Order: sequence, then structure tokens, then C-alpha cells
Amino acid sequence: MFLRQLSYLIALEQFRHFSRAAEHCGVSQPALSMAIRQLEHELGVPIVQRNRRVFGFTQEGERVLAWARQTVAALDGLRQEAHFAHDVAGGTLAIGAMPPAVQVIPHLMESLRAAIPALHVKLTLSASADILQDLMEHRIQMGLMYLDQVPPGDAFIIHELYTEQHVLAAAPGMIAGNRRTCGWDDVARLPLCLLTPSMRTRQIVDGCFKKAGISPNVLFETNSLELLYGELLSGRLATVLPVTALPSQGEHAANLQIRRIAPCPSPAVGLVRLHQTVTTALMAKAWDIASHLVLSDVLHL
Repeated sequence: MFLRQLSYLIALEQFRHFSRAAEHCGVSQPALSMAIRQLEHELGVPIVQRNRRVFGFTQEGERVLAWARQTVAALDGLRQEAHFAHDVAGGTLAIGAMPPAVQVIPHLMESLRAAIPALHVKLTLSASADILQDLMEHRIQMGLMYLDQVPPGDAFIIHELYTEQHVLAAAPGMIAGNRRTCGWDDVARLPLCLLTPSMRTRQIVDGCFKKAGISPNVLFETNSLELLYGELLSGRLATVLPVTALPSQGEHAANLQIRRIAPCPSPAVGLVRLHQTVTTALMAKAWDIASHLVLSDVLHL
């Protein structure tokens, strides 16, 4: 069995297409197909369901795929460890972050690059559940997410960065008065654009409305912060977002009316990684740097 075959298998799972997987791996489609068949012969189990209409993996193939991801991830870690011994200024780190934490990312990147100048970061925006899955499947090495979504037990190591603060945001003139704090009844009187109910930050907001016995006037829902910003900055609708998810650029963003909302829960947000007996020097250094970040003062009004 060759690691090349495992890499082909992972690419095949990623692209769900033999030709595109082969192109990604820099080989011909027949060569990739033959390598997968050789792997099936060596293991004595069918891995890929070959059907013109449906592509997928057999039950045995899914188990082989899980081992392939773990093996290739371990090899990548070994290569980085060897490289890191010669050049502590570089390496590759894959990070998954939930969308409401967009303002945290520059702080994290600045700290990491200050200590590891040539660090190559692969950053993906994902829901908290997807971040945990990507960590388990070794697609990423570090996650930035709600810590109350991390399952109990010893599978993960966490570090709290800050507690989240939700605020009401609206274009100038939409909110009456000069109060710095408002209640959920004040929020419910406004036409709102909110993130979709599948997102954790929306679930927190919905829980606050329900506890207050109030039905909000929601006119627009989206899982895209960019689309939500469009409605907010146009002056058509107000929104409720974490401070870390507020738009930060442009004249309209600078002129937004912001109000604290009370009462409101403050869920912890932080970093998550797999609990592993052996950790690469790069990961150990990156985690140590990130664990010394203090962001509560920066991300609260």
C-alpha cells in the first residue's frame, strides 16, 4: 500500500469525480482509477461504488477513507515537524472559523504571523458542527467557535478567547432616543434582518425573544453576512448581531447606531483542537500563541 493511493482516495472523496480528482492530483484518470483498484485488491474490500448514475463509497470504503485521512494528516504533521526543525518561521495551518467571529480572525492572524512570519494559513468559514467534524477528520488543525457546542469528554482541548455580546444595529434615524441600552421589546418594534435559524447566533437571539414573550418583526433572513450587511447599511432594516460580526468598513458602517441589549446571554467563544498524544512543533507553537490572546476588552462595547 502506498501513501499515493491514500491521497488519491481523499481527492476522490473531495471531488466525487474520477477525472477532476485525477487533475487535482496531477495524474491521468486511468492512472488514478488503477491505483484505487490496486488498493481495493490489496485490502480485499470494495471501496468505490462504480455506477454511471450514482457515485459513492461502500461501507468498507468509508472506513478506509477515515483511516486514509488520519494517515495522510499524520504524514503531513511529520513533514512539517522535520521542516520546522530547520525553519521555525514557516509551515501550514488549517483553521475553521464560524462566520460571526470575522473580526476575531485579524487579531489571531496578527499574533500568529508575528511569531511565525512565513506561516501559510488556510482559513475556512463554517458552522460550529462542521468545524468539529473537520477537526475529527483532520481537515483542519484549529477551530474558532462557540465553546458550548464542543461535546464533553477528552476528545478536544479548548481555550476561551472572549464572551460574546449581542447588540442592536441600525442605520441612522431608525432608533429613537440616545439610550446606550435597549430591551427586546424595543428590538421587536423594528423591521429586522437576521441570520437564519440554523445558525447558533440566531438561536441565541430567538431564545431571548421567546423568554421575553415577544414576536420579532423579521422581514429578511440569510446565512450570508454580506447579504445581511446590504440590508442593514441600506437603511431598510435593523439587525441583531454579535459585536464580532458587525460590519467594520465603509462610511455607512461607521455611522451605524449601536445599542446594547439587556438582558442577553454571553456565550463563550474560543479555540478548539483535537486532543492528541503527539502534536507537531508548529501546532504546539501556534496553540501557545493563540492561548495568550486576550480579546474581551477589544470585542465588547
